[in-house]
This record gives sequence, C-alpha cells and structure tokens, in this order.
Amino acid sequence: MKLSTRDARARRQRRVRGKVAGTAARPRLAVYRSNLGIYGQLVDDAEGRTLASVGFKSLPKSFKGTKTDQAREVGKLLADRAKKAGYETVVFDRAGYLYHGRVKALAEGAREGGLKF
Repeated sequence: MKLSTRDARARRQRRVRGKVAGTAARPRLAVYRSNLGIYGQLVDDAEGRTLASVGFKSLPKSFKGTKTDQAREVGKLLADRAKKAGYETVVFDRAGYLYHGRVKALAEGAREGGLKF
C-alpha cells in the first residue's frame, strides 16, 4: 500500500519526535510550513509550554522577497526572541519535512541570529 504524502510526513514526524525532545534548558525549535508561509516556535516538552514563537505574519508589512527569504527572516526573528527569553541552544525539529528549501533557510536564519544547534 502506497502512503499519501500527508501520511508519509506524519510517519516521519512521529519518528523524529520519538528521538527529539525539548527541555527547559534546551528547548525544541519546531517548524511548521504551510503553502503561504512558515512558523517556528520554541517548545519545552517537559512542561508542555511554548516559550517563544514567530510566524511569517510577524514580519513587517514592508518585507518583500521569496518564501525562502521569508523563512530566513523568520529564523532570525525567532533567534532574537529566543535570546530575549534567555535561550541560546536549541534542538531542531524539522517535523517530518525534508531539511531543504524553506526549512533549511529558517534553520540558517536562526543560526545567523545566534542560536546554536
């Protein structure tokens, strides 16, 4: 039986989440990619709380660029908010997406912003 694209992603996501967990000292950077934009949030899985989050809608209205540029800016903004909240190291959770394109751009933007992972 062939899996649908959504089912295959859900299976990869479960597999990754079995290995990746965020703590208060080192939260999980979770990524969600939609057709319109991209979102990132820092999650403490031990307490089940979101520590910081940023979406493409947080970018200034004057922002112009491709979705990849948008993802890089979201990563930089998330790194900035993480530093303000006192977090420097995170665990990256690609949520079943391939580490390519917008997901990779968000990760590189977060690294440029000063997050370590």
